[in-house]
Amino acid sequence: MPPQQAGFDIGSSSTATPSNLSLPSPSISDIPANAIPALETTATASDNSRKNEVVHSINNVPTQPSSPLVVAITSSDSAGVVRMKGINAITTPRDKAMLFLGVLVLSWAYGLDGTMRYTYQNYATASFHQHSLLATVNVLRAVIATVAQPTAGKIANVFGRMELIFLAILFYTVGTAIQAASSTMNTFAMGAVLYQIGYTMTILLVEVLVADSSSTRDRVWVSYIPALPFAVNTWISGFIADHVLRTLGWEWGIGMWAIIFPVCCMPLLYVLTSLERRAKRKGLIPPAPKTSLAEYFHKLDVPGVILIAISFSLLLVPLTLAGGAASQWRQPYILVPLVLSVPAFAALGYWEANLARYPMVPFSALKDRGVWAPLVLALLLNLAWYMQGDYLYTSLVVCFDFSAPMAVIVASLYSFVGTVVGFSNGLLIRRVRRLKFSIVAGTILMAVAFGLMMKFRGSPTSFGKAGIIVCECILGFAGALYPYPTQAVLQARLKHEHQSAMLGVYLAMYQVGSASGNALSGLLWRQTLPKLLHKNMPGNAALAIATFQDPIGTSDKFPVGTPERTAIIKSISKVQYHLCIFGLALSGPIIGIAMILRDHKLNDKQTLAEENDGLVDEKAGNTTG
Repeated sequence: MPPQQAGFDIGSSSTATPSNLSLPSPSISDIPANAIPALETTATASDNSRKNEVVHSINNVPTQPSSPLVVAITSSDSAGVVRMKGINAITTPRDKAMLFLGVLVLSWAYGLDGTMRYTYQNYATASFHQHSLLATVNVLRAVIATVAQPTAGKIANVFGRMELIFLAILFYTVGTAIQAASSTMNTFAMGAVLYQIGYTMTILLVEVLVADSSSTRDRVWVSYIPALPFAVNTWISGFIADHVLRTLGWEWGIGMWAIIFPVCCMPLLYVLTSLERRAKRKGLIPPAPKTSLAEYFHKLDVPGVILIAISFSLLLVPLTLAGGAASQWRQPYILVPLVLSVPAFAALGYWEANLARYPMVPFSALKDRGVWAPLVLALLLNLAWYMQGDYLYTSLVVCFDFSAPMAVIVASLYSFVGTVVGFSNGLLIRRVRRLKFSIVAGTILMAVAFGLMMKFRGSPTSFGKAGIIVCECILGFAGALYPYPTQAVLQARLKHEHQSAMLGVYLAMYQVGSASGNALSGLLWRQTLPKLLHKNMPGNAALAIATFQDPIGTSDKFPVGTPERTAIIKSISKVQYHLCIFGLALSGPIIGIAMILRDHKLNDKQTLAEENDGLVDEKAGNTTG
């Protein structure tokens, strides 16, 4: 899983699939009233008076050396942002260390659970004698993972970060309990949907808290704190899952997290609750204004949420269901939703730009290349990664003759290297205070990795095995330089008020890239491999068909060096070669977009955005390029 994408990625046949992601406050300003109305729209006069007193209070709090994120509350700030500004005003280095420790514990829990639950899910569906419906569950989770991210960002702003934690615990725990106790596929699927909502909310919450509590120069290395457990979970999750399946069964393998997850949330909740109490005692958090249900309806942008759900569902469901089956793409139930997704996205754009009182996305910001370019890069990264990663595990076992455990390790090298090197790169960025050099270097290195993978596309020799290991390490190194710094560019360009919602959109773009990558790689695999197998196995159509249906199981019957295994290796390695060509081709536009990113000079503030327009003021000297 690429460390950047934090969400659950669906449909990869590889064990290591993209994750952000591997994904995740000063100068905040007034923006046009038609974009995001002031928080006090429905507040009483006394509410406004009290808030003005608090604004005066926080604006006159002496900025402590330990608290560089102290900033003024503005009238456009939502409740969640107001509370975090008050918390930042009294946060000490010790408080921040405890906060990030709570984040680390929480991320360890959901990361380990997510890795193992994917394994348990296979056994669960098989026990219902409906293993073929596993794809349906994965489709549901993919759509939920996409739709829930911007929605969770809105909830974090309108209600607050702690409220989002409680909501995440509720969905996560209830969904987990339902899955563990299910005896039918329908019940299991319902639990999977609820769990995915809680899981996605947790992912976004962690990224938002990282952005809330870090300066622009610290943003990258701090963003890797939630990813650090992956460096350990990668190696232990398989052994734990195997032991649990043999001793307790999949029911307890899933069900125990209904207890473990809430417990692991407690440290973070305790730290946030304590900090908020202290901020309130100092008068740094104003009383919440009285808000009607109708106003909450507009603040949450319920019509926008519905349009997002419809638009992404119409796009992702057919992409995921059709996969690589050419015959599927001609079916009406695939084509019609794809066609309808175009007007659905158009309606979403019109609503958000012209009708929404509290838009999900600040469309004025989307006109800036410092905002739209990172969103495009997020989509293209996962799209390119899946070109080599979707069938990587199959290639490692069949073509390189790795054992199953070793194939898992090699397939996980991308994320492992990306996490370890990325943390170190974040510390380097903290020192040099620039992001663009890292992003451009990462995109170029990714192209180099794809080029090398075309060379080392499948050989059971020691040289071939060493080659693919080096390729995955280089790709992981590229992943360390590119995804999180790109996210940091986006956040540095936006006001604190907009960061959580736009972070949700950024992570949603990863899911779109995953679904598109799955579809394209699957299409190429299904269209190319059968022809190559029949070509390389003349007169043995039965074996060619069997290999296509089960490449790992069939190839295992023929040792390396036999004519049959040689033909299989030649066929699959050729497909992997074509997939890497696509990945290399995508590297071109990725590098081009990276080149046009703005090169912000980072500082000790939460954002570089100016009060006047919510974007970085280039005349102030914060930006070059």
